[in-house]
Amino acid sequence: MAFAGGKVILFGEHAVVHQRPALAAGISIGVEATATEADADRLTADPWGVDLAPGEAEGQGADLARAFATALALYPGDRPRFHVHAKVGIPGGAGLGCSAALGVAIIHALDDAMGIEREPEARGEVSLAWEKVFHGNPSGVDNMMAAVGGIAVYRRGEPLEPILARKSLPLVIAHSGESSSTKEMVSMVTRQYEREPERVGELFDGIAALVRNAKLAIKDGDHKAVGQLMDMNQALVSGLMLSTEKLERLCKVAREAGAHGAKLTGAGGGGCMIALCDSTEAAKDVESALAPHASFTAITETRSRGRAQ
Repeated sequence: MAFAGGKVILFGEHAVVHQRPALAAGISIGVEATATEADADRLTADPWGVDLAPGEAEGQGADLARAFATALALYPGDRPRFHVHAKVGIPGGAGLGCSAALGVAIIHALDDAMGIEREPEARGEVSLAWEKVFHGNPSGVDNMMAAVGGIAVYRRGEPLEPILARKSLPLVIAHSGESSSTKEMVSMVTRQYEREPERVGELFDGIAALVRNAKLAIKDGDHKAVGQLMDMNQALVSGLMLSTEKLERLCKVAREAGAHGAKLTGAGGGGCMIALCDSTEAAKDVESALAPHASFTAITETRSRGRAQ
């Protein structure tokens, strides 16, 4: 059974697309996949009820079918054919790196089935082609974190910089119930940057400063400081019109329930927010407060590098 975890962007979404650093964390929920030899290549994904062949060009699964074809193209044409079964444990379009986790898990399962040994970092790199099918111009952080896990600083085009945290980060995830397209949100921010390079560039630089400070706070195990920096990052991404009324409400509820800090995670415009808590027990109180306002909630912790907790 191959596993790839979802991810959260702790700091730096969108700025990372424009050559600033981001601080990301792999989480302990994600996608499991197996590949078994079959008469023809096929992908089944539960609980979505998806069953398709590579490259099918019709219906809601067209992008997934193209991405599956892209993954299969990584392997020799004379290979066996495989039926890949994936069990998806995180919502899609929510800022949790669902598509990346699915792609990494599928490639991991195919590697296992064909006896191919590939380092996690290498699997993350080849999975970028899968991500491009869905997101056009992805930063690459989602696929790398799905493959590697842990907490790391990511800069586009550079190796991950792992961060050794003194303590794991107990997080509550809450889905706003609003759908979001990473491709559309990245394009929207890019247009803002082109129109107002000075203003948006200053926001990006401010976010980069938060990444640097958060790295130190995480190394020191200072959850309170990390939470304060998360709140500051939320204010900056709101200045890029990435937050929504629902996300702002969820962040407010989480803080009032005892979270150290809260912010959206991922592309914004909907999707999920995350709240940092002092412990798993404290996270239960925050999740209880968020549940009535969210379509999905989960408590998770940062995932160790290379494996699920």
